[in-house]
Amino acid sequence: MKRSLPILALLLIVSATASPAQTATANADESEIRGAIKAQTEAWNHADIPAFMQAYEDSPDTTFIGATLGKGYQPIRERYLRNYTTPEQMGKLTFNDLDIRLLPSGCGKSEIALVTGKFHLDRTAHGEAKKDAGIFSLVWRKGPHGWKIILDHTS
Repeated sequence: MKRSLPILALLLIVSATASPAQTATANADESEIRGAIKAQTEAWNHADIPAFMQAYEDSPDTTFIGATLGKGYQPIRERYLRNYTTPEQMGKLTFNDLDIRLLPSGCGKSEIALVTGKFHLDRTAHGEAKKDAGIFSLVWRKGPHGWKIILDHTS
């Protein structure tokens, strides 16, 4: 029994270590999410809300939590269109301190990711410089259309 404990410990360590294929998949998944966030930034900075919204899952269950709770892709999109009607109101968006955590499912693949970070928005509204900044957490799900945001909590 004493001899089997070191062997068991070694087997647990080996099985817990990600294979090269799993690591490559995780790197590809993280790159895809970072690419979607970069595309969102570019779309926002070009005052293109429809392109910005492409990172969100087009579902009635997609949720946005900010000052209020919004549910459904279309209502979230309409809120953005209603609140940001000009490029001046939208300003320039940057994200930083991104942390992407891929959560493995039972089969070893990641289908859910948690992303946290900070946003900064430089804009001029009504002739006065205004800066908005805050933090966010996003839940992404990998589906048939790639990685999409299913929950956005921004404050």
